[in-house]
Amino acid sequence: MKVIVDADACPVKDIIIKEAKKKDIPVVLVSSFSHFSSKDLDEHVSVVYVDSGSDAADFKIVALIDQGDIAVTQDYGLASLLLPKKCRVLHHKGFEYTGDNMNHLLETRYIGSMIRKGGGRTKGPKPLSKEDKQSFLGIFKKVISEELSQRK
Repeated sequence: MKVIVDADACPVKDIIIKEAKKKDIPVVLVSSFSHFSSKDLDEHVSVVYVDSGSDAADFKIVALIDQGDIAVTQDYGLASLLLPKKCRVLHHKGFEYTGDNMNHLLETRYIGSMIRKGGGRTKGPKPLSKEDKQSFLGIFKKVISEELSQRK
């Protein structure tokens, strides 16, 4: 098992790295070259850089993910591509993407896109709160625990 992070805009990378280290789980941060960093990372963390194209990181994450891995992304479209690969997909606000909620999430995204194309305005996401971070930490720990127990 590994954790793959859609890293360019992920506000919970530090939580992921810290919690994965406790369980000796590798973390792969997928990021565009435009977000290159020479920051030293723990040995259980690797970075895969991709071109800055709009879907380059998504395609790389789909290629890297395996059954039983955990992915973290805020991209509903990417999440919908990952679910059939039998991995767990989490949002940084503290919920898990599932077959049950995916259609609603994609439909909501589509409606917002159509409103904006028509010249309308939609609200952006609320800033990440302490409660959101706690919610993410809780579900992340739960999913890690469930995945590790399935391997025994």
